[in-house]
Amino acid sequence: MNENDPKAPAGRAPTVADVLALPVLAAGQPQVVTGLASLDRPVRWVHITELTDPASFLKGGELVLTTGMPLPEDAAGVRRYVDELTEVGAAALVIELVRRYHRPPDALVQACRARGLPLVTLARDVNFLEVTQVVHALILGNQAEAMRRTQRIHEAFTALTLRGAGPEDVVRAAAEMSGRTVVLENLAHQALICEPSGSTVQEALTGWEQRSRATEPGDHTEVGGPEGWLTAPVSYQGERWGRLAMLRAPDDGPAFGPEHVTVLERTAMALTVARLIHATPWEHTAHRNALRELAEQRHHSPADARARCAALGLPTEDSRYLALLVDLGPGASGTEPESRLHRELRSAGIPALVGELSPGRLGVLPALRAAQPWRPVAERLSRTALGLSPQALVSVGSEVADLADIPRSFREAARVIEATPPGQPLPPDRSFHELPDIDLRRLLYALREDTRVQDYTERRLGRLIDHDTRHGTDLLTTLGHYLDAAGNKTTAARRGGLSRETMYQRLRTIERLLDTDLESGERRTELHVALTALRVLRAG
Repeated sequence: MNENDPKAPAGRAPTVADVLALPVLAAGQPQVVTGLASLDRPVRWVHITELTDPASFLKGGELVLTTGMPLPEDAAGVRRYVDELTEVGAAALVIELVRRYHRPPDALVQACRARGLPLVTLARDVNFLEVTQVVHALILGNQAEAMRRTQRIHEAFTALTLRGAGPEDVVRAAAEMSGRTVVLENLAHQALICEPSGSTVQEALTGWEQRSRATEPGDHTEVGGPEGWLTAPVSYQGERWGRLAMLRAPDDGPAFGPEHVTVLERTAMALTVARLIHATPWEHTAHRNALRELAEQRHHSPADARARCAALGLPTEDSRYLALLVDLGPGASGTEPESRLHRELRSAGIPALVGELSPGRLGVLPALRAAQPWRPVAERLSRTALGLSPQALVSVGSEVADLADIPRSFREAARVIEATPPGQPLPPDRSFHELPDIDLRRLLYALREDTRVQDYTERRLGRLIDHDTRHGTDLLTTLGHYLDAAGNKTTAARRGGLSRETMYQRLRTIERLLDTDLESGERRTELHVALTALRVLRAG
């Protein structure tokens, strides 16, 4: 490999700046006289000319090399020469200051500056033929590499389609292949999927709806809008339903090239196929993912979570939030419950996230105005859930004022679900359960699989149960009547259909078997907890 081997970035046409940096041209001590801001123009070819009208042989994008010999003598002729080069789209004019000129003519400098054409002078003699060979090798090599990269892009998206990849996988692949942040939005300008590259979700999605609306939708892949996004429409069964947006690099790096267009168009095609395969509405999927990240604190930062929720239409300022869990009962499945709850919330004008957190369990996160009471909202959603499934169980966490506290509200709602046995009657004034409803029995129901609770129950009551089993007695029931009557022997005897003497005799036997004093309030409390736990365990 010699010193003139291509060094420009692979996969794109070299720019004027790239070509000037090549050793074969750098040896001529190039100096940019005009058009310094335009050195990022792509060079499609190199053209050596000593003609007075070289533009007739150009197609655009050429680096024009000349010794200056053919330049007209008069200023008008020079202006015409530069005008023709500019109109045909020449990338730059390079003039050698060795033979005819030792400084660029003022008329040439003025004409190039007026038309914005980069003018570069060479102070030393350069072999133009060698320049042509090196640059053409660079261009053709990059074109071949671009073709190989394009082929790899097509192969990657074909593989994704064949294995039935979901939308998240498709958009993630687009971000990885392009090195740019890619966002999939619906027609309401809600960001359903965001795969950041070189930035954060917060940077990508903050103020998303307003920014997205500033970029007019097009019928094909194009660059537009104040931020210069590359966008492509996404269709399903011939009807547009969303849009892909590829964002500029955070450092305002190079503009989008042909490969970025290819990636985005193949992404749109793969999403169309994925929509046919994956029946769940993608708005539901977006809500599910956002809810799971919030409830499980799987987001990278609170700022990312705030930006993602806002991009889905959930207010993140001056609002209060309430975590609700809906257990639909055995056999409940499908997307209809989510859709129904979505519709109910929309009809009430309440922005919210709704999504399945685990099989059969939905999460709902409404955003309420500061002065809006939450109980009517919870009641409305509960009645809707019960209409979908009479066995549905709805639990509510605490109302919170910040997104950062939402995980706590979801944990509380989950604890209520865990402490609610099947068939638990609803409170008389509402159709949902909340944290204050958890009494001792429901707490022990939630802890019923904890071996420490089981061991405690056995240590406190095991000998009494064994005695009843061996002798056919029913002392455990007698103990239950006594404890339920808060130690009142007369009430306990009446409940058990026993005489007072029989009750006293049985209580003495229980004290002996359990080696305890039933007159002690602390001992009665211990036994009452153990007996309640036993009843919960036996109930199932």
